[in-house]
Amino acid sequence: MTGTPTVDWVETTDPPSGITAELPGKATVRKTTVSIEGKAVDARVYGLDTPDGAVGFAVHDMPGDQYPLEDNLQRVLESYMQNTAEPLTSSNVRKVTFDGRPALDARLTSETDSEPVTGFIRLIADDKHLVQALVLGPEANEEALKAMQERLLAGLRIP
Repeated sequence: MTGTPTVDWVETTDPPSGITAELPGKATVRKTTVSIEGKAVDARVYGLDTPDGAVGFAVHDMPGDQYPLEDNLQRVLESYMQNTAEPLTSSNVRKVTFDGRPALDARLTSETDSEPVTGFIRLIADDKHLVQALVLGPEANEEALKAMQERLLAGLRIP
């Protein structure tokens, strides 16, 4: 990552699940309950802001394969729009695997009145959890965001 200051990546663990990821600093955790298909699902979101954009991961306490990953991606897009009143769209959606688990990668974009936003997400289906790894920031920082997502995924461990 040329031009980006060296940052100490910190291992962050979701205590209930044992899922860990490395993040570029100390993350804050936000506990939340989301409604999925009318059912309340507990989730924890670990994230932080960097000079290039936001980075983090979320752990949902539900079987990751309970619903198609494409449906879960759609829920992320809808949630973003509810929280920001700006549309978020996905492109380059492709099925991949992560440590043998089904996963879905997508590029995210949002056309805002000010600066366009871009990012990357990977949704991972585990038998006990749905895991999301996400980076989002100004489109001008796309290369740095891509590098951050690669580093996030490289340090992600699901027991």
